[in-house]
Amino acid sequence: MFDGNWRATVDKGLMPIGHSLRRTGITADVITVIGIAMATVAALTIGAGYTRVGFLFLLLTGIPDALDGAVARASGTGSDRGAFFDSVSDRLTDGLLFGGVAWYLASNEPGRIMMLPVAIMGLAMFISYQRAKAESLGYDAKGGIMERAERIIVLALALLFAEYLIPILWVMLVLTAITAVQRFVKVWRQASQDRPLPARRQRRQPRARRRSAESVWRERMRERRALRDG
Repeated sequence: MFDGNWRATVDKGLMPIGHSLRRTGITADVITVIGIAMATVAALTIGAGYTRVGFLFLLLTGIPDALDGAVARASGTGSDRGAFFDSVSDRLTDGLLFGGVAWYLASNEPGRIMMLPVAIMGLAMFISYQRAKAESLGYDAKGGIMERAERIIVLALALLFAEYLIPILWVMLVLTAITAVQRFVKVWRQASQDRPLPARRQRRQPRARRRSAESVWRERMRERRALRDG
């Protein structure tokens, strides 16, 4: 949802900052690494029970995540390698953050409620795979009510108001599951529009050609016999 409505506007607004950082000599890869380090600290502080400190580091994690692309565009160094590194770092960051939340719940809540952020993380990975697979096949899988930006924002609210952490996580789980269904339906409809011919029809074509060749051969043989008998 954020990508479709606000991503272009935000990227345009970050371009001046990207140019300023480029002049300092810092690269997009360095900024990405800083974001991973911030996410690691956030996960550790959340797991240790300092949820509001984790909230602050989560905000700091979002800054490099937003700026690495701006620096790459400003310096003209955008590449497939950079896009791959950025995507992998996003998955790693998500794993660290939700792992920290699971650690916190395991230490402070009874039962198996620690599996709640693990379930959210599993669905988030599934959503990411849907988009990657769809784009590799030439389809568009963007969109949904709970994409990565929305998950980070909701997680930040959950950490800020830790007394409502579990209910907010349940809401996030439901919305993330809805997003997975939305993306699946979107790609399914696109793929159904250009469905290839069934394999049986493709196999029948050579048989039809063989039959027509046999009929021509038989017609010629009949003509030869008629000439010979005549």
